[in-house]
Amino acid sequence: MEKFHEYFLKAKRDLATADHLAYVTFSLIKDKKLLLKILEQIKSALTNFINSVLHLEYIYKRISLYSDPEENLRTFIEKCAPRYSITKKEIKKIQEILELYKKHVKSPMEFVKNEKVIIMSENSSVESLDIEKIKGFISIVKTIIEKAQPKILR
Repeated sequence: MEKFHEYFLKAKRDLATADHLAYVTFSLIKDKKLLLKILEQIKSALTNFINSVLHLEYIYKRISLYSDPEENLRTFIEKCAPRYSITKKEIKKIQEILELYKKHVKSPMEFVKNEKVIIMSENSSVESLDIEKIKGFISIVKTIIEKAQPKILR
Protein backbone atom coordinates (compact mmCIF):
# COMPACT_ATOMS: atom_id res chain seq x y z
CA MET A 1 0.00 0.00 0.00
CA GLU A 2 1.26 3.45 -0.89
CA LYS A 3 2.27 5.79 1.91
CA PHE A 4 -0.42 8.34 0.96
CA HIS A 5 -3.10 5.60 1.26
CA GLU A 6 -1.83 4.72 4.74
CA TYR A 7 -1.93 8.36 5.84
CA PHE A 8 -5.42 8.78 4.40
CA LEU A 9 -6.81 5.67 6.11
CA LYS A 10 -5.21 6.76 9.40
CA ALA A 11 -6.82 10.20 9.00
CA LYS A 12 -10.23 8.57 8.53
CA ARG A 13 -9.71 6.35 11.61
CA ASP A 14 -8.62 9.32 13.74
CA LEU A 15 -11.63 11.32 12.59
CA ALA A 16 -13.98 8.42 13.35
CA THR A 17 -12.46 8.19 16.84
CA ALA A 18 -12.90 11.95 17.41
CA ASP A 19 -16.47 11.75 16.12
CA HIS A 20 -17.32 8.87 18.46
CA LEU A 21 -15.68 10.58 21.44
CA ALA A 22 -17.58 13.82 20.76
CA TYR A 23 -21.02 12.45 19.95
CA VAL A 24 -21.19 9.29 22.11
CA THR A 25 -18.57 9.16 24.85
CA PHE A 26 -18.70 12.85 25.80
CA SER A 27 -22.50 12.82 26.14
CA LEU A 28 -22.22 9.84 28.51
CA ILE A 29 -19.40 10.91 30.82
CA LYS A 30 -19.52 14.72 30.49
CA ASP A 31 -15.84 15.13 31.45
CA LYS A 32 -14.69 18.46 29.97
CA LYS A 33 -11.04 17.32 29.90
CA LEU A 34 -12.15 14.83 27.23
CA LEU A 35 -12.46 17.84 24.90
CA LEU A 36 -8.65 18.08 24.85
CA LYS A 37 -8.35 14.41 23.85
CA ILE A 38 -10.88 14.95 21.07
CA LEU A 39 -8.90 18.00 19.90
CA GLU A 40 -5.79 15.79 19.72
CA GLN A 41 -7.65 13.24 17.59
CA ILE A 42 -8.93 15.97 15.24
CA LYS A 43 -5.41 17.38 14.90
CA SER A 44 -4.06 13.90 14.21
CA ALA A 45 -6.71 13.31 11.52
CA LEU A 46 -5.90 16.66 9.95
CA THR A 47 -2.14 16.07 10.02
CA ASN A 48 -2.50 12.62 8.47
CA PHE A 49 -4.81 14.01 5.79
CA ILE A 50 -2.36 16.79 4.92
CA ASN A 51 0.50 14.25 4.81
CA SER A 52 -1.56 12.05 2.51
CA VAL A 53 -2.18 14.88 0.07
CA LEU A 54 1.44 16.05 0.21
CA HIS A 55 2.78 12.55 -0.48
CA LEU A 56 0.37 12.02 -3.37
CA GLU A 57 1.30 15.36 -4.93
CA TYR A 58 5.00 14.60 -4.40
CA ILE A 59 4.65 11.25 -6.19
CA TYR A 60 3.18 13.08 -9.21
CA LYS A 61 6.05 15.61 -8.96
CA ARG A 62 3.73 18.59 -8.52
CA ILE A 63 5.39 19.73 -5.28
CA SER A 64 8.57 19.36 -3.25
CA LEU A 65 8.58 18.15 0.35
CA TYR A 66 10.63 19.82 3.08
CA SER A 67 11.95 18.76 6.46
CA ASP A 68 10.21 21.82 7.98
CA PRO A 69 6.53 21.05 8.80
CA GLU A 70 5.62 24.76 8.53
CA GLU A 71 6.97 24.86 4.97
CA ASN A 72 5.01 21.71 4.10
CA LEU A 73 1.84 23.27 5.53
CA ARG A 74 2.44 26.39 3.43
CA THR A 75 2.90 24.17 0.35
CA PHE A 76 -0.34 22.36 1.16
CA ILE A 77 -2.27 25.61 1.54
CA GLU A 78 -0.84 27.36 -1.51
CA LYS A 79 -0.46 24.53 -4.02
CA CYS A 80 -2.54 21.54 -2.95
CA ALA A 81 -5.69 22.97 -1.35
CA PRO A 82 -7.05 24.51 -4.57
CA ARG A 83 -6.56 21.22 -6.46
CA TYR A 84 -8.65 19.43 -3.80
CA SER A 85 -11.41 22.09 -3.75
CA ILE A 86 -10.57 23.22 -0.22
CA THR A 87 -12.02 26.69 0.29
CA LYS A 88 -10.40 29.69 2.00
CA LYS A 89 -12.87 29.29 4.88
CA GLU A 90 -11.83 25.66 5.34
CA ILE A 91 -8.15 26.65 5.23
CA LYS A 92 -8.79 29.20 7.99
CA LYS A 93 -10.44 26.46 10.08
CA ILE A 94 -7.48 24.12 9.45
CA GLN A 95 -5.13 26.85 10.66
CA GLU A 96 -7.38 27.54 13.67
CA ILE A 97 -7.37 23.85 14.68
CA LEU A 98 -3.58 23.57 14.34
CA GLU A 99 -3.03 26.84 16.23
CA LEU A 100 -5.38 25.84 19.05
CA TYR A 101 -3.63 22.49 19.36
CA LYS A 102 -0.24 24.24 19.53
CA LYS A 103 -1.56 26.49 22.31
CA HIS A 104 -2.86 23.44 24.17
CA VAL A 105 0.54 21.71 23.97
CA LYS A 106 2.47 24.80 25.08
CA SER A 107 -0.07 25.90 27.69
CA PRO A 108 1.26 26.26 31.23
CA MET A 109 -2.30 26.01 32.59
CA GLU A 110 -5.67 24.63 31.50
CA PHE A 111 -8.83 24.46 33.57
CA VAL A 112 -12.57 23.88 33.28
CA LYS A 113 -14.98 26.77 33.74
CA ASN A 114 -18.66 27.06 32.73
CA GLU A 115 -18.83 24.00 30.45
CA LYS A 116 -15.60 25.02 28.67
CA VAL A 117 -11.95 24.16 28.86
CA ILE A 118 -9.88 27.32 29.18
CA ILE A 119 -6.40 27.19 27.66
CA MET A 120 -4.03 29.87 28.89
CA SER A 121 -0.89 30.70 26.96
CA GLU A 122 2.43 31.97 28.28
CA ASN A 123 1.53 35.57 27.48
CA SER A 124 -1.74 35.17 29.46
CA SER A 125 -4.00 35.13 26.43
CA VAL A 126 -6.96 32.79 26.78
CA GLU A 127 -8.63 30.36 24.38
CA SER A 128 -11.79 28.44 25.23
CA LEU A 129 -12.89 25.07 23.95
CA ASP A 130 -16.39 23.65 24.22
CA ILE A 131 -18.27 20.74 22.65
CA GLU A 132 -19.88 22.94 19.98
CA LYS A 133 -16.49 24.19 18.79
CA ILE A 134 -15.24 20.59 18.71
CA LYS A 135 -18.25 19.43 16.69
CA GLY A 136 -17.63 22.29 14.25
CA PHE A 137 -14.01 21.19 13.84
CA ILE A 138 -15.11 17.59 13.22
CA SER A 139 -17.60 18.75 10.61
CA ILE A 140 -14.99 20.79 8.72
CA VAL A 141 -12.39 18.00 8.73
CA LYS A 142 -15.03 15.47 7.64
CA THR A 143 -16.04 17.73 4.73
CA ILE A 144 -12.44 18.21 3.63
CA ILE A 145 -11.69 14.47 3.75
CA GLU A 146 -14.87 13.60 1.83
CA LYS A 147 -14.03 16.15 -0.89
CA ALA A 148 -10.53 14.73 -1.35
CA GLN A 149 -11.39 11.04 -1.11
CA PRO A 150 -12.17 10.48 -4.82
CA LYS A 151 -8.81 11.97 -5.85
CA ILE A 152 -6.80 10.08 -3.22
CA LEU A 153 -8.44 6.65 -3.42
CA ARG A 154 -8.76 6.33 -7.18
